[in-house]
Amino acid sequence: MLSHLLHLAGISSTVLEARSRAYCEARVRAGVLEHTSVELLRCAGLGGRLDREGLRHDGIELGLDGERHRIPFHELTGKHVTVYGQQEVVKDLIARRLADGADLRFECGAVSLQDLDGSRPWMRVQHDGGADEIRCDYIAGCDGFHGISRAAIPAGVLTIHERIYPLAWLGILAEAAPTRAELLYMHHRRGFALYSMRSPRITRLYLQCRPGEDIAEWSDDRIWTELQARLSCTDGWRPTEGRILQKGITGMRSFVAEPLQWGRLLLAGDAAHIVPPAGAKGMNLALADVHYLAEALRRFYHGGDGEGLKRYSPACLRRVWKAQHFAWWMTSLLHRFEAAPAFDQKRQRAELEYVMSSRPAATALAENYVGLPLEAL
Repeated sequence: MLSHLLHLAGISSTVLEARSRAYCEARVRAGVLEHTSVELLRCAGLGGRLDREGLRHDGIELGLDGERHRIPFHELTGKHVTVYGQQEVVKDLIARRLADGADLRFECGAVSLQDLDGSRPWMRVQHDGGADEIRCDYIAGCDGFHGISRAAIPAGVLTIHERIYPLAWLGILAEAAPTRAELLYMHHRRGFALYSMRSPRITRLYLQCRPGEDIAEWSDDRIWTELQARLSCTDGWRPTEGRILQKGITGMRSFVAEPLQWGRLLLAGDAAHIVPPAGAKGMNLALADVHYLAEALRRFYHGGDGEGLKRYSPACLRRVWKAQHFAWWMTSLLHRFEAAPAFDQKRQRAELEYVMSSRPAATALAENYVGLPLEAL
């Protein structure tokens, strides 16, 4: 996305990707796009297939022991979210970048970053059996939590903030047509469960589980039994079962590295921050990051204005911390914490009942879920 935005501004870039194109386009990750993210994609000329195939959701449902209550986003905020898988966004971006003649290199080998604190940084990359050297003005570290970019910053420069949650999500992709129009977040005495979807034919479902559990111990029958127990509603609705196409377990953490810039290296997306998935913010924060970064670079190249680059990290971090708060709040609100004393469990239940019955509380949830406005850089 950053490469595309820079192209629209007449700025050249090179994208180095460790994986194959097929892997990038098939890897299933997030699926909920904020109203803000959808507008970014449309303004960048990437809304065609998104508007045709994306699933508009005007709200979500919160559940408590089988009883559901709808949070009507559009009624409360005038905005909605769109379910459109991250891999679909990636497909659209790759196709557009290649059509525009981008320098997009898949299946790159080892990459090293050099002279990041100088005026002309460069990279050495193993590719097609040889080694290339790429000299540039800036390097954008969009290489994820485990990438090399953040690790290339000297010790003592970054301040790391982290929280590890005592829970994980077991997620599945199932060949089963969705039977609900919107996402259902269910708090249950056996643990949290989420009913979601990726297309008119595919559902995406999650179960709270313990960190470190072995996915091999979760047979398809066990998964469906647990999903039925947690998601079934008092009005008789139950999730439709189908062939499980993918399954995996993901631990939950909050992570922020600040600042997002050192010398000529700028961090964006998961390289800089991780949010627990309950707030549906990961991909959306990454899109906001590169919106700010592309605007800062546009001002620098077209007007010699370096102030935008100075404001890049603070602008991103203000949004990141608001998203961290929302994701932490949703996580704390919806999950079962086994070690929590009875007082905390009763308080949590009262808070969830309040959100389900109070219009102001529901509005606060809706405003954060659909995406806060992007501030001026």
